[in-house]
Amino acid sequence: MFDPEPQLVVGLEIGTSKVCAVVGELGAEGTLSIIGLGQARSRGVRKGEIVDTAAAAEDVRTAIAEAEQMADVEIRSVFLGVSGAHLQGCDNRGRHNIPSHDREIMDEDVQDVVRNAKAINLPADRHVIHVIRQHFIVDGQEGIIKPVGMSGAHMEVDVHVVHGITNRLQTPIRVVKSLQLEVENIVFNGVASSLAVLTAAEKERGALVIDLGAGITEYAVYADGIIRHTGTLAVGGDHVTNDLAYGLKVAMGRAETLKIEHGAALAGPEVKGRTVALPSDLGLPERVVNLEHLRRIMSARIEETFEIIAAELESAGLLECLRAGAVLCGGGARVPEIDKLAERVLGVPVALGRTKTINGLVATLDQPEFATGIGLVKFGSFQTQRPRGPRWAVGIRKKLGALGTVLRRG
Repeated sequence: MFDPEPQLVVGLEIGTSKVCAVVGELGAEGTLSIIGLGQARSRGVRKGEIVDTAAAAEDVRTAIAEAEQMADVEIRSVFLGVSGAHLQGCDNRGRHNIPSHDREIMDEDVQDVVRNAKAINLPADRHVIHVIRQHFIVDGQEGIIKPVGMSGAHMEVDVHVVHGITNRLQTPIRVVKSLQLEVENIVFNGVASSLAVLTAAEKERGALVIDLGAGITEYAVYADGIIRHTGTLAVGGDHVTNDLAYGLKVAMGRAETLKIEHGAALAGPEVKGRTVALPSDLGLPERVVNLEHLRRIMSARIEETFEIIAAELESAGLLECLRAGAVLCGGGARVPEIDKLAERVLGVPVALGRTKTINGLVATLDQPEFATGIGLVKFGSFQTQRPRGPRWAVGIRKKLGALGTVLRRG
C-alpha cells in the first residue's frame, strides 16, 4: 500500500534578537516531528518589527539555509510569525436569526453567525489576523460549543479578534517574498507560543502563556479550551539591559553580559554585600558592581512587566480562570528565579515552557526561546491537514486567519 510522503511545515520567527526557522515533518497519520532548526542574529528588528529590510532579509536567508542544511530539505514556504505593539486583541459578538423557529440549526447558520462576528468595525488601516471562536448562545442559553442540531430562533457567537496595522504586517511578508519564499499564513507570535507549550488539559483548565522576548512581551490566556484574551507589551529583555546600563553606568554591551552572567529576577539575602569585578577598558581603573543593586534593577523592570499583565487580566476578569497557572517562554524565561517572581505577582503557579506534544530534536524542544518557532510549525500542521485557500502571498487582504478549530486542538 502506498504511503504518502511526509509533508514539510516551516515556521519562521523574525524576532528582535534572533531569526529562527523551524522545520517540521508531518507524517501520514498526523504525527509531527521537528527535524531542523536554523538561527541567525537579528540585526534589522526593533521591538518585534522590522526597521531594516535589507539586514532582516539577510538574516532570514542565513536562518533558512541553516535549517535546510540540518533537515536536508529545500524550504519553499513558511508560516510567518508576526509581532509588534500595534497588534491588538478585542472581543466581538455576531448575531443571526434562524429563519424558522421549528427547524434545527444547520452548518449554514453557524457559518452565517461567524461571518457576522468577523464583520468587526475596525479602522481602514487595520487587518484581521485571527478570528477565534469562543462559544455560541442559542435563545439566551450560553456556553454552547456545537449548536448544530439544536432548535432555536436566535443564535449568537462570541469571538476574539487579533488585528494589526496592514502596512506593518506587509513588511515582513515582503522581506520573506524577496527571498523567493511563499508565506502560507501569518500568525500572532503569542498564539504560536501557546500552541507549543500548553497541553489540551491545561487549555481546558485555564492557563496564561507569557512570551518574554528581547524587544516585546506577548501573552495569551486560555480558558475552557479556547483563547479568551491576547496582548502585547513593548517591553522586553533589551529594556532590562538598558536599565542596567543606566543604573550601573556601563556600556550596553557590558550591561548585557552582566545580565546574562550575573543577573536574576530576585535579589535574595545571599547576594547582600557581594560584588562583581569589571575588567578595565582603555586603561581605566578596574570597577566593581554591587550584585544586589544589579539584581534589584532587573527585578524592578521584570516585576513591572508582570504587574501590567496581571492588571490587564484582573480588569478582564480572567485571573481567577488560571487554574493551570502560567507558563513562561521566550529568551527572557531563562532569567534565574523569574518563575518565582511571576508567582509572587500573578498569584498562580508558574512553570517554564517546554514543548510536550511534538517529537524531534530534544535540545530544541526543551529550550523556551524556540517556543514561537515550534508553535508556528504546529499551527501550520493543522492547516496542512486540510484544504487551504489562497496564500498570503496573493495579498494580505485576501486571507483571514480563522482559528476556531485550530486553537481547540492539542
